[in-house]
Amino acid sequence: MKLILDTHAVLWWLNDDRKLSREARSGIATAERVWVSAASGWEVAIKKASGRLRVSEPLWVTVAADNFTELPFTLRHAEELERLPRLHGDPFDRILVAQARVESAIVVTHDRAFERYGVPVIWT
Repeated sequence: MKLILDTHAVLWWLNDDRKLSREARSGIATAERVWVSAASGWEVAIKKASGRLRVSEPLWVTVAADNFTELPFTLRHAEELERLPRLHGDPFDRILVAQARVESAIVVTHDRAFERYGVPVIWT
């Protein structure tokens, strides 16, 4: 099983937040690959710069420490993003949908808008 973590799922995992469901915890702990998208890094950087988020270490450090894999945004992802209908206004989430479709991955999220794209989801 290959997973892509939505930004909140990454942060909840890293902070051992009880908001993360048992199903999500189990999936993350047992997946063959857990990706953290470069889009999540971008989102975290924007929120940190605006003062809306505080994290103790750089995201790439904590991601590597948990043996997650960074998922770059590629040209194939961009082409898939272009094909997506405008069902969701959040550009970071639209990137995750495109990446999940290209990589045949399951998204770990609480955002119900992912359902409209038909990507498999594990709910947080």
